[in-house]
Amino acid sequence: MQRVSLNPDLNLSRLVYGMWRLADDQDRSAGRTEAKIQACLEQGITTFDQADIYGGYQAETILGEALKANPSLRPKMEIITKCDIVVPGGPFSRKGVKHYNTSREYIEAAVQRSLSKMSTDYLDLLLLHRPDPLMDHHETGAALDDLVKSGTVRAIGVSNFRPWDCELLQSAMSNRLVTNQIEISLVQLAPFTNGDIAFHQKNSQALMAWSPLGGGRILSDSGELGQTLDRIAGENGVDRAAVATAFLLHHPANIMPIMGTNTLERIASISDALRVRMDREDWFLLYTAALGHRVP
Repeated sequence: MQRVSLNPDLNLSRLVYGMWRLADDQDRSAGRTEAKIQACLEQGITTFDQADIYGGYQAETILGEALKANPSLRPKMEIITKCDIVVPGGPFSRKGVKHYNTSREYIEAAVQRSLSKMSTDYLDLLLLHRPDPLMDHHETGAALDDLVKSGTVRAIGVSNFRPWDCELLQSAMSNRLVTNQIEISLVQLAPFTNGDIAFHQKNSQALMAWSPLGGGRILSDSGELGQTLDRIAGENGVDRAAVATAFLLHHPANIMPIMGTNTLERIASISDALRVRMDREDWFLLYTAALGHRVP
């Protein structure tokens, strides 16, 4: 499995397992979660993506029960989690409105909750989940730097930030933001042309792609895109998901697709994307089919 270096002390697997659906599984036992982790590790997928709000604030706890039952798993993994979205419910049942909070007090408390829930004493990567229009970048940047200094967090990144949001936060930090997790897929092509990918490529920052299969829309497409996916899939002996993922892997920006499923068979096939042979023409055939028209 190819590795992506985010800084001299941290590298991640090119394919990432997304745990946002852990709480959707009828079987949430530690054994079931460990089976998912092992299915990833067997393919060289060592990086696992979480967020405090996933699964109605339950997904981190489900992972933590598996790590508590088998502590030997933790050294084999890189754990990502995210904070700053406050959703009424769980520990915030008294809150009246969904909002963002990037204050020092909130970030520090959120990190401690995540550490406790996931039965770990450090995070490999902490992301701010969404841009906060009330962010005091000096306060937020200092809080994030202090988490790295303390060893609680190995690296800091962001999610769903636009280039100007990244620049604002970075201007108040001594540690470099190492990644941005944004939506990229064959049904979300805007980052290829709106400057998002170009900004991070210019700054040598690897991107993470959430919802790389477009929430399943790519797998059910019956038009030209679906037909093109099927042709390339047939030529490579894989399924549509592998081709759609390979489309992202082919880009020189070191995009790391985050793949989420609770089905062990599908987890075991995530790395099939690495088997897809894709050249520039294949990439543009998919891109054109997704656009619905020829490029200018």
